[in-house]
Amino acid sequence: MLLLALDTATPAVTAALHDGTSVVAAHSQVDARRHGELLLPAVDRVLTEAGLRLDAVTGIVVGVGPGPYTGLRVGLMTADTFGLALGVPVYGLCTLDGLAYAAGGEAGIEGPFVVATDARRKEVYWARYADSRTRLTEPAVDRPGELDIGGLPAVGAGALLYPDTFPDAREPEHVSAASLASLAAERLAAGEEMEAPRPLYLRRPDAQVPKNYKVVTPK
Repeated sequence: MLLLALDTATPAVTAALHDGTSVVAAHSQVDARRHGELLLPAVDRVLTEAGLRLDAVTGIVVGVGPGPYTGLRVGLMTADTFGLALGVPVYGLCTLDGLAYAAGGEAGIEGPFVVATDARRKEVYWARYADSRTRLTEPAVDRPGELDIGGLPAVGAGALLYPDTFPDAREPEHVSAASLASLAAERLAAGEEMEAPRPLYLRRPDAQVPKNYKVVTPK
């Protein structure tokens, strides 16, 4: 097994390789405006670090969000293209699940907690977890002031942005492809069903056709 994992659902542009036992290479760069520019160089970097070619990959793992429309589609389209070109399966994983998986290691959280990422518009994408591998609620998008998390620990950029709602906010701030790859490898080894690589937007894109748009056609 050699999994190539990608995620562009948050400001982190991240890629990693996993050989079924451990992460063999990983790279992340935080830049919310350059997903399309940075993702392929990140993939090239992890392949070079591992001393491998792209055709050695046996499966693609991609974060499906939730996330902003523009950034999220970069990772998903890249994953689909790699899958078609290589003739390998493409597996989707909720980006919040990747953060939750990392929380068990980086943040040392063992009991219930919350993952919250920045959804912009003064909102967060969030979900509640029983532990680092068990999500209790479906991903949602809400204003922080409308949430009552009962003082649970929280990870993610959304939690760090709104301390009044998330008083026990901890790292990691952004998802890493290394965590996505490790979680996917565990689930595949256990024979668990994987998600389809389809975007989880939760709301309409920021860019919309203006109201009362006048169509002008030549005579």
